[in-house]
Amino acid sequence: MINREDMLELTRRMTLKRNCFTRIAGGYFDKDGVNMGTFNTNFLNLPLKEKEKNLAIAKAVPFSKTNENLKKYGFLKENMGKGSMWQLLMGMKSCWLKNDALMEIFYEMVAAQYHTAQDYAVMVFHGCYDVPVKGTDKQRQDESEEVFDFLICVICKLEDDYEPGEPECGFLFPAFTNRSSDSSHVAVYQADLGRTHTEIEKILGCTL
Repeated sequence: MINREDMLELTRRMTLKRNCFTRIAGGYFDKDGVNMGTFNTNFLNLPLKEKEKNLAIAKAVPFSKTNENLKKYGFLKENMGKGSMWQLLMGMKSCWLKNDALMEIFYEMVAAQYHTAQDYAVMVFHGCYDVPVKGTDKQRQDESEEVFDFLICVICKLEDDYEPGEPECGFLFPAFTNRSSDSSHVAVYQADLGRTHTEIEKILGCTL
């Protein structure tokens, strides 16, 4: 189960004044999965309006209804080895999305299995959150307990002029469990519970 308070704690670092994101990367694809172009940039270099829009897109994942639209999935041990999506995500996270070769592999793996009748965007955010120590009275302290280094990925339908709409699905990796990094789990997001993209589970190699 996902703790709602953990997710709200993350979203409080997804504002213009308290931004935790370092980088954003992504690709544009047609309905058949053909790559139509990619981008990769420092999040802080974005114009103000772009920052606002992208913060809202990324925040849709942790701010969604926990244990309904956002559920915790686990990685099977056989899906955490060499050549796995898990290994790829760990590499993307450790390089802060700066390795374009890894990003291209990720886009290819997503496009090979994602099903849609419309052009779409795959967007990946890298963030770092200094998790503050909480005292016995649950009040925040100044010093950090750990740095939560994470990725948020969303898949959005493309609107006019290659503008991404609201996320249809996505994930938070690693999961944020008990205010700590949990790399054996991932939080998977589905916007429409009546029309879920179950292929995201196959892409990630995870299970409930």
